[in-house]
Amino acid sequence: MRLMLPAVLALLSALPVQAQDATRGAAIFARHCAACHGAEADGQGPMAAILTLPPTDLTRLSAGGAFPTIRVVMRIDGRDALVAHGSPMPLFGQLYERQDVTITTQDGTPVVTSAEIADLLAHLERLQRP
Repeated sequence: MRLMLPAVLALLSALPVQAQDATRGAAIFARHCAACHGAEADGQGPMAAILTLPPTDLTRLSAGGAFPTIRVVMRIDGRDALVAHGSPMPLFGQLYERQDVTITTQDGTPVVTSAEIADLLAHLERLQRP
């Protein structure tokens, strides 16, 4: 049994972490997203007027059904580039480039991303309106 413990601990440390802290996500949103998307995430931020494309109302992402986890992750981390800022998102460089956390969509699809994006998703999911 003693010999198995280090092997089990090594395996567990190699597994992706499920990090989704909506409170931390709210702080990240306030610091990095609210200027464009608004404090209420409704697309009415103070910088909205200068963007090439108007910011999305992030409270309505689930309006068509399930929260679009994969689409939101890829938009934030730059895999699905949007040139609304005069350059592709994100503007915050390596903060979102890491891929050290796996989250699971509602249909069970695993998505690898950063802890910060996972936390942002938890916050955005909490803000959804019908």
